[in-house]
Parts: sequence; C-alpha cells; structure tokens
Amino acid sequence: MIRLLKPSDIDAVMNIWLSSNIQAHSFIPKEYWMKYFEQVKEILPDSTVYVYEDKGSVQGFIGLTGNYIEGIFVEESMRGRGIGTPLLHQVKQLFSSLTLQVYEKNQSALRFYFKEGFQIKKKQIDSETGQMEFTMEWSM
Repeated sequence: MIRLLKPSDIDAVMNIWLSSNIQAHSFIPKEYWMKYFEQVKEILPDSTVYVYEDKGSVQGFIGLTGNYIEGIFVEESMRGRGIGTPLLHQVKQLFSSLTLQVYEKNQSALRFYFKEGFQIKKKQIDSETGQMEFTMEWSM
C-alpha cells in the first residue's frame, strides 16, 4: 500500500534513507551521508513523502519538493521487487513533469529512470562530492 508519510514512519524511513544512500553510492564516503542524516530527518515532515508499506512495515519511499524528486529509496532486501515503480507512478499521477538528479555512477538508478521515460537534460559536477551527476526530466 502506498500512502503519505506519518510521524511514526520517520525512524524507518531514515534508516532506509541512510542504508540506501551508502549502498547505492559506494563511490561516496559514507560519512557524507551520515553528515546529512539529522538535517534530512528534520526537514522530512515538511516534505511530500509517500511510503510503500506492506504488512505494517515501511519498505520504501519517494520524497518530493514540488515536482522535484529528492529520491526514491527502497530497503536493500526488497530492491528489485517492484517497489520503486509504483512509488514513481504515484507521483507521475500528480504532475505533468518531474525532475531529479542522479549520479552518473549510480547505473541501476539510471537504468530505472531511462526505463520510466526520463531523459538527461543537463550534466554537472556535484560541488560537494566531486561526482558527475545528471539532471533528468520526465514529462507527459
């Protein structure tokens, strides 16, 4: 079931956020993600967040600021089981266009976004990590 974030979800969502970022971005030191943990946790309730819940357990989520996708995160043991797709489709129903940023080295995310109709609109170096990232866009 996909639903909006509840305050009681925050700890589970943050654990997924941290572990997913460390796993998907092995090319960035884990300390980078740990440095932003509390900041993300603080702003999370003010963001639009949809969670994927099964049997009372949050297994993934998508976060948005307007039509900008801050990220799609799925619990490591549940990746590849069709959780990210319905989360993305949930927000595709709300907007006629969506944008996001993804690191070039995050090949599994790039493949997913290409499959979902996103196109690269811009390439840039992330000033904090020194990594190449793409701004991608989807529109109806």
